[in-house]
Amino acid sequence: QLSFVESGGGLARPGGSLRLSCTTPRNSSRKFLNFYDVGWFRTAPGKADEGVSCIGTGSGSTAYADSVKGRFTVARDSEKKIIYLQMDNLKPDDAGVYYCASEGSCDEYLTWKTYPSRHQGTQVTVTS
Repeated sequence: QLSFVESGGGLARPGGSLRLSCTTPRNSSRKFLNFYDVGWFRTAPGKADEGVSCIGTGSGSTAYADSVKGRFTVARDSEKKIIYLQMDNLKPDDAGVYYCASEGSCDEYLTWKTYPSRHQGTQVTVTS
């Protein structure tokens, strides 16, 4: 089971962009990252936790929540062992803590039990 460290969050205006990064905190486990489907999730006060996107191994098949399709792009740098989430045209509803998890196949990422409180995540704030 991998653990993750996320970065890249911050403050953006509506319509702005941010790029989040996700990798493993230990070099010893980073080499395995390419063998896992990895999902991005977000949590915010007063809202249900949401699966945002997922990227598979190998050919890197991707999946997106309807709320972010056409605005967010997930990508994997296999050499650097980093998963990115490029977020464009941000909206206030995109605000929250974003974190990575891997609990199976991307085909089922919306059903993963991710336990948000166990993830440090990175804060995204969208405000004018």
